[in-house]
Amino acid sequence: MAAALDPAQARQRRAYGYAWLTVCCWATVSTAFKLALAELHYAQLLFVCNAVAVLVLAMLLAASGRLHALARLPRGTHLRCLGLGLMNPVGYYLLLFQAYDILPAQVAQPVNYTWAIALSVLAVPLLGQRIGIAEAVAGLIAYVGVVVISLGSADAATGAIRWDGMGVALASTLVWALYWIGNSRMAEDPLCRVFLSFCYALPASAMACAMLADFRIPLGTGFLGAVWSGVFEMGLSFVFWQRALMLSANAARVSNIVFVTPFLALLPIALVLGEPIAPSTLPGLFLILGGLAVQQRFARAAAR
Repeated sequence: MAAALDPAQARQRRAYGYAWLTVCCWATVSTAFKLALAELHYAQLLFVCNAVAVLVLAMLLAASGRLHALARLPRGTHLRCLGLGLMNPVGYYLLLFQAYDILPAQVAQPVNYTWAIALSVLAVPLLGQRIGIAEAVAGLIAYVGVVVISLGSADAATGAIRWDGMGVALASTLVWALYWIGNSRMAEDPLCRVFLSFCYALPASAMACAMLADFRIPLGTGFLGAVWSGVFEMGLSFVFWQRALMLSANAARVSNIVFVTPFLALLPIALVLGEPIAPSTLPGLFLILGGLAVQQRFARAAAR
């Protein structure tokens, strides 16, 4: 008979389970984005995702008995959540969905992973941190990967690289990094503050939908892709990832699993969307993830 796991091992195993659930969610959403954008405007996609995420997060709060905690949050927290909500989901996903609307999924998805490099750059003026030589090299490696992977964004008709889409995708990483910096300074319950941010963002998402598109959203495959994205990108994946970090004895043990996501995402991109994997995709992906791995290694070493 196999020896029983001690409580620490059982807790770590649960952490790995939640981390893999998160990765499975993230690996599907790039395909869901493209399916939705085939029928919906990117502003319509944002509105549906935002509304679905509010419902999912409200149900999770109710199920965990934490809805009452919202009433005890101070006014300052509500104001900060309003500001964060305008960054994410509104600003971030408007840019990200626009990038997916322009670029192949196999290009937009890995470029989005460079937000960690953008975070280290923004931490210099905003948090007073310094970038060491190792971090600078890591960033250079990752952005060389962005250049390589951009070759796969070439327009089929003209052969021109879609620098407009690449620019929007990179801009989304800056917004996400700013959101992360703002969010990390708040000590309130993570689920409560994300729920509030999404609630305050919903009117802005509706306004963007009205101004950039309209509310005549077809109830077909695109709508289902939008609902899937709202549930698994903005809703459940957040809870799974928070649980993984809380249960793990070391955040690095579960954080490293995230690097599998872009590779897993290529499977539904190829099989469901029918995108042929460009020769530049895998080399660019390895460079991006290699740069991120170097950054993580030296960040952990510096924290010891």
